[in-house]
Amino acid sequence: MLEGLGEVIKKTTDKLANALFLDKNMVEQILRDLQRALIQADVNILLVKKLSDKIKKEAFDERIKGIEKKEHLIKLLHDELVAILGEHKQLTLSSTKQNKIMLLGLYGAGKTTTIAKLGNYYAKRGKKVALVGLDVWRPAAKEQLKQLAEKNNLNVFVDLKENDALKTYKKFKKELDKYDVVLVDTAGRHTLDKELITEIESLNKEIKPTEKILVLQADIGQAAKKQAEEFQKSVNISGVIITRMDSTAKAGGSLTACAETSAPVYFITNGEKINDLEEFNPNSFLQRLLGMGDLDALIEKIKSVTNEDSKKELEEKLKEGKISLEDVIEQVKSMNKLGGFDKIKSMIPGFGAAKIPEEKMQEQEKKIEKWEHIIKSMTNDERENPDIFDKEHNRINRVSKGAGVNNSDVKALLKQYKMLSTMIKEQSNLDMSNGMNPKQMQKLMKKFGKMKKMRF
Repeated sequence: MLEGLGEVIKKTTDKLANALFLDKNMVEQILRDLQRALIQADVNILLVKKLSDKIKKEAFDERIKGIEKKEHLIKLLHDELVAILGEHKQLTLSSTKQNKIMLLGLYGAGKTTTIAKLGNYYAKRGKKVALVGLDVWRPAAKEQLKQLAEKNNLNVFVDLKENDALKTYKKFKKELDKYDVVLVDTAGRHTLDKELITEIESLNKEIKPTEKILVLQADIGQAAKKQAEEFQKSVNISGVIITRMDSTAKAGGSLTACAETSAPVYFITNGEKINDLEEFNPNSFLQRLLGMGDLDALIEKIKSVTNEDSKKELEEKLKEGKISLEDVIEQVKSMNKLGGFDKIKSMIPGFGAAKIPEEKMQEQEKKIEKWEHIIKSMTNDERENPDIFDKEHNRINRVSKGAGVNNSDVKALLKQYKMLSTMIKEQSNLDMSNGMNPKQMQKLMKKFGKMKKMRF
């Protein structure tokens, strides 16, 4: 996701921070690199020029000198980049009345898959969610929504035989009253024509949505501005969701183009899986581009794959500083639901630039399967108390034969367990009542550093 742009911005800030003198040649070289990267990311050239002019003006302002100037320029660069990405505006749900969210967009934007992701997002956060299929024009749209909902345990209302969107909604209207969040999938067209506007207006009048969200694909780049403006003018959209952020270098164009309209970007999607949706925060997004991570987004993403009961159970175990082998496997499988380590590494500080070959990711999936076979070959006592393997080595022989693996595979799993268990025990012993003191933080970060070497 815009990795090239992130690398250039990071190099730019590093050059500014390490420069002994900020002469004209250095500033112009930095700006050239930055301009090239922004234009390659499909950012509007007028926005690029405006940003460049502002930095150049501040760089040669004689009133700011020395270290202060460098710090000033780095902050200015950060603030201007955040500004062109747009204002951070959350999609806030009402707790006192029903939330009706209608998704709009043209063909190919990904409305149907996005509505399932959005439904999953709110269902995992304790909302009672219903999906309504009103796309009566695209063949198999209703069937697709039905399958996505059933696969992910979401409530769905579709009429496979009815070809009138308004009639379909009226049919289910009474049943929908018991849901906190009603997500409505609507039809698209190749263009925002009069027929589509008429259909949206009639649905809008009947449904009275609290939010009308436009779904745009990232690969249309700067053309997103025109679409957003047309939908804003015709049907008064309240926000935007940008899809396919993971598959294009033009994402900078679509993000900044939407920022130029009065419709904020609420969410972005970055993959095909049900959990590949996240809230868009310009400041956090820029931090990830710079390799600084985004722990808030990671926590939110974890909520999308974690069962509330199992989460509480695990939290209690972590407080006691004790986990079982099955807990280790469950956490690794949860990471796979997030899209694997390669999908979330940009959210973890210090891991953004890590390059993980595809074959390594495939090896990881095979390793998890092997670990599950090993654990199934253990007794309950062995799963809960793996330390007993240290005292009775013949247990390893029995387990490896039962699982059809080598002794070294069992030992490798036990080694990973010990490393993780030790780190969790030390964390549980930290006194967190008054926050973490510098020594505790240093100790924890050393352990976190060792986690980089763990082969999960």
